[in-house]
Amino acid sequence: MPAPRDLPIYELEPSVVAALRASGRLIVQAPTGSGKSTQIPQMVLKHGLLGERGEVIVLQPRRLATRMLAKRVAEEMGTPLGEVVGYQIRLESRVSERTRIRFVTEGILLRQMSFDATLRGVSTIVFDEFHERHLYGDISLARALQLQQTTRPDLKLIVMSATLDTGLLKTYLAPCEILVSQGRSFPVRIEYLPKSVNFDNEPVWEVAARECERVAGESSGDMLVFMPGAYEISRTVQAIQGNRALREFVTFPLHGELPPEQQDRAVARYEARKIIVSTNVAETSLTIDGVTTVIDCGLARVARFDPHRGINTLLIEKISAASADQRAGRAGRTAPGVCVRLWTEREHGQRALQELPEVKRLDLSEVVLTLKASGIEDVANFSWLEKPEPKALERAETLLVDLGALAGARRSITELGRTMLRFPVHPRYARMFLAAQERGCVRPVA
Repeated sequence: MPAPRDLPIYELEPSVVAALRASGRLIVQAPTGSGKSTQIPQMVLKHGLLGERGEVIVLQPRRLATRMLAKRVAEEMGTPLGEVVGYQIRLESRVSERTRIRFVTEGILLRQMSFDATLRGVSTIVFDEFHERHLYGDISLARALQLQQTTRPDLKLIVMSATLDTGLLKTYLAPCEILVSQGRSFPVRIEYLPKSVNFDNEPVWEVAARECERVAGESSGDMLVFMPGAYEISRTVQAIQGNRALREFVTFPLHGELPPEQQDRAVARYEARKIIVSTNVAETSLTIDGVTTVIDCGLARVARFDPHRGINTLLIEKISAASADQRAGRAGRTAPGVCVRLWTEREHGQRALQELPEVKRLDLSEVVLTLKASGIEDVANFSWLEKPEPKALERAETLLVDLGALAGARRSITELGRTMLRFPVHPRYARMFLAAQERGCVRPVA
C-alpha cells in the first residue's frame, strides 16, 4: 500500500486548495485508487479551509465504504475513530464534538438539512462517487447549492468521481473548476466467455469458481470476484473453498450486512493469496490492494420502484458497460492484470452504456417529504440536476396525502409528516409504526 503522500491525487493538491478559495465549487475527476476519497478531506482540513471549528462532511453511497473510509483516514491521522475523524450511517454513529471529518451516507445529510436548514458548523461538503447518481446524492447537491447561493456563501462544495458526465455537472454548478487526475494504473487484459451461459441452468457461483481455477496460475496476486448479493457471495465462497485447485487461497466475503470485523478481515493483507467475493461496494468505493485478477459475473442488485407493492425494491440486473469497466480497473492497480467477464463479447455490446439515475427509477415519496420539511413547497420546480417524471412526483405526493403527511391545497407538510420523517424508513412504514403505537402493538408490527 503506497504512503498517502505518494498517491496520485496529491498532484492536484495546490489546484484543489486554490479552486476552493477562489470559487467554493470544484469537480474532481480521478480514477479509483488515486486517493481522492481519503486524501481530499485531509487536504481541506490541513490547509485551514474549515476554519477553527468547521467540519467537512463526505457523502458516500454505501454504509460499508462510509465506515471503512473513516477508519482508514483515522488511522492515517493517528487518531481514534470517532474523535477527529468519524462516521454516521443509518442507526449507527461514531462522532464527537471534536470531529472535523465526518463520513456519512447520503440520506444522513439530507435529513440533517431538513432539521437544520443552514448546516451550522459544516464548512465543506464532499460528494464522493457521484457518477452513481443516487437519488439522495442528487437532492443533497441541489439543496447544498441552494444553501450556498443564499444563506451560506461560505459553504464549499466538492463533487468527485472516477467517471463523471462533467458537461452536465459543469453547467449545473457554474461557475466551478474541473480538475482531472490521471492516476496510475497498469494494463488489464479483458477476457470473455467463448459462449453464453444461462445462470438458471449453471449457477453463477459455479461458473465463477471454475474461472478462478482456470486463471489462478496466470498471476501471483489476489482475486476479486463480483457477485450481486449476500446469497450469491455465500454460495461462491463455498464453491471456491470446495475446489481443490484453489486451496492455496484464503477466501473472504465482503458486503454491507457483515459485522465490521469480518469486513475488515476481507481487506486486510495476508501472506497467503486471497480471493475476495464482493458486491459492487468494491467497484469504486473501496480500494483493495494486491488484486490482479477480477472475475465479474456482470450482475448487481439495483433499486427500482415496484408498482405492485408501492415501494422500492432490489432486483438483480445486468450492470452497464461503464460499471464493467470500473470493475475491470480493479485488476490493474498494482501490476498488469486480467478481468474475466462471465458473458460473451457480443452480449457486452448489447449492455447499456450507463446506469439510469435513481431519480428516473425510484419512488420519490421519502425525498418529497424531506423537501417539504425543508420548506420546498413546489417540488416540481425544484432545481433538480435531472427532473423526474411528472407522474412520479404526482404519485409520491398523492401517497403522502393519503398517509396524512401532506395536507391542504399546496400539499404542505403536517405535524404527522414531520414525525414520520424522523423514522429512517419509507413513509409507508413510518405511518405503520405510528399507527401501531396508537394501538399499542408496536412490537408485533416491528
